[in-house]
Amino acid sequence: MNVAIQGFYYGDEWIPFSRRDSKSVAHKVTIKVKPDCTVQVAAPASASDKEVLVAVRKRGRWIYEQLRNFKTQQAHITPRKYVSGESHYYLGKQYLLKVAVDATAPRSVKLLRGQLLVSVRAQEPERVRLALDEWYKARAKEVFHKRLDAVLEQALWVAERPPLRVLTMQTQWGSCSPNGRITLNPLLVKAPRDCIDYVILHELCHIAEHNHSDRFYRLMGQVMPSWEKVKLRLDGMAGKVFS
Repeated sequence: MNVAIQGFYYGDEWIPFSRRDSKSVAHKVTIKVKPDCTVQVAAPASASDKEVLVAVRKRGRWIYEQLRNFKTQQAHITPRKYVSGESHYYLGKQYLLKVAVDATAPRSVKLLRGQLLVSVRAQEPERVRLALDEWYKARAKEVFHKRLDAVLEQALWVAERPPLRVLTMQTQWGSCSPNGRITLNPLLVKAPRDCIDYVILHELCHIAEHNHSDRFYRLMGQVMPSWEKVKLRLDGMAGKVFS
C-alpha cells in the first residue's frame, strides 16, 4: 500500500497528513484524526495529489478542531507514577491505586471496593506498571471474548467466529486482517463496554468490507445506530487510556 506525506496551512498552522491508497469503490476521500494528533487520509489511487489536497482543505476547520481537542487533552494528562492515590480506569470507571509492598508475596492485582490493590515485592514503579499491564491483559482477554460472543449475533454476515488476539498497539484500538483475524488493544478494556462493543463491531464490519466504504458505514449504522456518539466518547478517553 502506498503512503505519502503531504500537508496544508490552516491559518498559520502547518498540518501534515499521510495519504494511503483506498480500494473503496465509492471514490471518496476519508479523513481520520488520531488521538496521537496524526492525520490519516485514504483516497483512491486514481485521485491526484491536488484533488486530495482540495478535499482535505475543505475539511480544514474540522481537522484543526479535532487536533486542538486532542492537544488540549494531552496537556492535562499527568504522566503515570504508579504510586498509591493515582486513579486508573477499568471498563469506564475510575479506581484508586493502592500499592502494598510484601517481599514474600508474589506480584498480584485485585479489584476490591473501588480500589486496584497491587502487591509487589519492592517499592518500584516499574514493578507496579508490569503488574497492572499483566492484569489488564488478562482481563482484556476475558472481557473481549465475552463481548465478541455477545455482538456476533448482530453480525449476520459473519459465518464463523473469527479468531481473536490481544496485542498492545501504540495508537490503534483494533484491526482486522485480510483473513478475518481480529486484533484488539488490551488498553481498550479501560473503556466502557459499549465502546468495546463499538470497536469489535467496527472490526467485524471489516470482514464484510475491508475499506471504509459506503457499505461499511451502512453496516455500522445497522448494527450500532449510535456508533458515532460512542466513537466520540472513546476518542475522548484516548489520552487517559494510553497514558
